[in-house]
Amino acid sequence: MASYDEHNDSKLVRKIKENPFVPFGLAGCVAIVGHQLYKMKTRGNTKMSVHLIHMRVAAQGFVVGAMTIGVLYSMFKEYVINPHEQQKGGEHK
Repeated sequence: MASYDEHNDSKLVRKIKENPFVPFGLAGCVAIVGHQLYKMKTRGNTKMSVHLIHMRVAAQGFVVGAMTIGVLYSMFKEYVINPHEQQKGGEHK
């Protein structure tokens, strides 16, 4: 029940410490959306719906890429850098 006692600010800080790619993904998504909104003025003959679809796909692609890199980093850290800690934990049981 400790997760219910946690405030939103401390939960965000904890999540950022657990996975450092979360703020990278959020910042990238905000940057892409901001850039595409700024670029909307000079979209030319492109329909609004097509421009918005491109913006959504780019932002989602960046977030999924950041999540993938974060998972790969976590797996690398857990299984390549510190594999002995898991083996020690299994021997004590």
